[in-house]
Amino acid sequence: MPVTKRMICLANSRKLSGRCIAGVELADGEPQGWIRPVSSRKHEEVSEKEREYEDGSDPSVLDIIDVPLLEPRPHSYQAENWLLDPDWYWVKTGQADTATLQEAVSPATPLWVNGRSTYHGRNDEIPLDEAETLDSSLTLIFVDALEIAVFAPGEAFGDRKRRVQAKFEHAGAEYRLWVTDPRYERSFLAQPNGRYTHGASYLTISLGEPYLERNAVFKLVAAIIEDPPDHA
Repeated sequence: MPVTKRMICLANSRKLSGRCIAGVELADGEPQGWIRPVSSRKHEEVSEKEREYEDGSDPSVLDIIDVPLLEPRPHSYQAENWLLDPDWYWVKTGQADTATLQEAVSPATPLWVNGRSTYHGRNDEIPLDEAETLDSSLTLIFVDALEIAVFAPGEAFGDRKRRVQAKFEHAGAEYRLWVTDPRYERSFLAQPNGRYTHGASYLTISLGEPYLERNAVFKLVAAIIEDPPDHA
């Protein structure tokens, strides 16, 4: 039988042919540690059927969800992973308000390890051997200002595919990270190339799968969360 854990959904982001779902566990209404439900596939992405509610709808960021899980499945720095039970529906039990979200925000410290950047990024990658010494891969932060850039990073080499990047400052450092939140990707890819001011936001930051071509792990913006309305 599965064990059911209640969590605030803080990411429903792109991952290969599925999604990466993650959130903070609620115990007696108080935020606890992170949970990332994963599948039994090689790369552990979650399919549409595995994450759906009984009415067929998809979990949204800030949903409070009861998730049936089979066992902890930590993997290197992704210590938050739990194997999901694909035979049970997920159940939405409510919606997180601003106060609960604020309680889940991590202290204002650097995002794991800084100092390495890709050509278009800033403090966006961690050497794999350093990442494997970490004991977490998810965090929720609050930033006073957020800039979104839309551009084709490989255009000079004939690749016209555009991407969405978030630029912000946190704990005294600048970050430029790729966005994998599909809601905001769709919204900004509908706009012309350029830079857009987004204002204060909560950001779920995740460490992705190892990228073996660079022997590194990338920091990703898995969710952008505007201040939610309070709920009674």
